[in-house]
Amino acid sequence: MGLFLSNFIFLIGLLVGYLSLRLMFDSNILSEHVFHSLRDAKNGAKYSARHVHTDETKGTTLDSAQSLRILCWIMTGPEYIESRTRHIRATWAQRCDKVLYMSSVQTDFPTVGLNVSEGRDELHWKTIRAFQYIHQHHLDEANWFLKADDDMFVVVENLRYVLSRFDPEKPLYLGGRFKPVIKQGMSRGPGYVLSKEALRRFIRGFDMGKCTNFSDMEDTALGKCLETMKVELADVKGKQTLHAFPSNYELVGQLPRSQLGFLLYEYYDPTEGPGCCTDLAVYFHYIDGEQMYVLDYLMYHLRPYGYKYRFNPHVN
Repeated sequence: MGLFLSNFIFLIGLLVGYLSLRLMFDSNILSEHVFHSLRDAKNGAKYSARHVHTDETKGTTLDSAQSLRILCWIMTGPEYIESRTRHIRATWAQRCDKVLYMSSVQTDFPTVGLNVSEGRDELHWKTIRAFQYIHQHHLDEANWFLKADDDMFVVVENLRYVLSRFDPEKPLYLGGRFKPVIKQGMSRGPGYVLSKEALRRFIRGFDMGKCTNFSDMEDTALGKCLETMKVELADVKGKQTLHAFPSNYELVGQLPRSQLGFLLYEYYDPTEGPGCCTDLAVYFHYIDGEQMYVLDYLMYHLRPYGYKYRFNPHVN
């Protein structure tokens, strides 16, 4: 009996030791994966954002969303190419159908040189010039046109799903909604999407003299022009979908309520905590270069073992 008990304890010890080593080994692999992804990105190595879990995505994307063509243009400048823009190129921008990087000068990054000055007071003029360039050279390459700042992370698949509800041949634009100044509300500056017809009308507004570069507040000026040209700000209701702040602001209750006018500007009362945000959030703002890779890993690579995602896009 004593010999049997000793052997049993010995086997249990071996099993516990094996499991401990396995757990340590798996943890090291995870740590190394994140570390090397960030290190390689900093050193200019190729980072692939096109990691696909085919068993999970098969049959879950609506055909109408797949048929959409989205042109993404990134508002950037020479001083941000290394610290911001190249990280977007290495992650979420790979999922757009067409990507353009708009700057004041042309570079071999490549960026499109818009022949404008840099600075916040030039943002609206830079936006006008970017949309004029797209209208002239790329209008027929997409049916939706996303403008994104160079510190935004966009979940392009969720954007496709949201846009699949709308007709790109109707005058529509979408973005996080602010309520003052413009009667129908306006989209917040960090990101918004114009339908093909909205883009046509935006350009026509300047050609006809109905729209002008009257303000250095990009989102206000663009919203006013689009309202003048009868372009509707489409509503994306429900839990927060288009975020002007990083995800942690709403998840842990760090919204800048102390900032003058924050609650005055919010079209809907913000919700904080784990229930703040839809499962199909489209974008987050103020994301730095390293966070781009972390978000990309968490969204497209990490999977809890044994958990099967229940795809139900109609439930927020």
